[in-house]
Amino acid sequence: MQPNDTLCPDWERSSHKKGSGRVKSRFRHLLVRGEHGFRLSRVHLTYLWRHNRIADLTAPKTLTEHVQRRKLADRDPRFVRMADKVAVKDHVSRTLGSHWVTPTLWRGIRLPVEPVWPMPFVIKSRHGCGQVFVVRTLEDYTVARRLARRWIGHTYGRWLDEWSYGQIPKGLLVEPFIGEGGALPIDYKFFVFAGKVAFIQVHLARSTAHRWIVFDLDWCRVSLSTPDPDPPPPTRLSELIEAAETLGAEFDFVRVDLYEVASKPVFGELTFYPGSGLEKVQPESLDLAMGSLWTAARQRARLSHKGHELDPPSAAQIDTQWAQHSAS
Repeated sequence: MQPNDTLCPDWERSSHKKGSGRVKSRFRHLLVRGEHGFRLSRVHLTYLWRHNRIADLTAPKTLTEHVQRRKLADRDPRFVRMADKVAVKDHVSRTLGSHWVTPTLWRGIRLPVEPVWPMPFVIKSRHGCGQVFVVRTLEDYTVARRLARRWIGHTYGRWLDEWSYGQIPKGLLVEPFIGEGGALPIDYKFFVFAGKVAFIQVHLARSTAHRWIVFDLDWCRVSLSTPDPDPPPPTRLSELIEAAETLGAEFDFVRVDLYEVASKPVFGELTFYPGSGLEKVQPESLDLAMGSLWTAARQRARLSHKGHELDPPSAAQIDTQWAQHSAS
């Protein structure tokens, strides 16, 4: 059968069989270019939707813009292991000690029909973020099994272009509940730039009226004023800061989430795309201050980071692709 001239382009028509490899290669190249353009448009649109401005991806100035750049260009393989809720425990145990790590009661793909762990306990996905459910009753467990099937059935982070989550093996894990008096522990999120903590975000009432406050290292509020009184710092703040800086020493930026439970420090997780860069950081001066620290950290870490970050599109390429996809 002769190749169809209407389907085969000139550069492939000379040898249909010998050229088939070139056709496949060219097709894959076009797919990659198309996917990149689609991701670029999606990142711009979601950022515009949440921040009411266009993100500067060639020279990001704010934390939220830097997150968008990382989503598009940074393919550091360490992100995958550090974001994996199972694998990161081994790293933290070796780095800080096993006493920092909440034990894993079970892990797998499909939860058993009946729970075999003392209540309350916590079910998480190993490959996602925010996929956590506290089980206190049998009715809760029924809901948790339904949620867990949904978590396993979907690739987390694809819609928001959070690359590393898609590389983690899908799975579930069960941990003991670590809160006191049935309440979730206060979540302390340390913003670490080139191995140095600059800000601490404190999350309050996560299961009811979730809100957060950001403090500097002197425990002075730097986020917007709210009716909430400033919570006291954790009793082992210096130890938490030291742990966060140890875990973040390898990266230009990472958020290290820790707890203090009954005056005991506990590891939570490492986050490389905080809020996917879509949650507003207010005041805007705080977003800019964090972005400035990330810019400086990237400059200092450029050599050690080489090979992980893809060549970002130039300003002209961004404008051209943005115009093309906006028009299509």
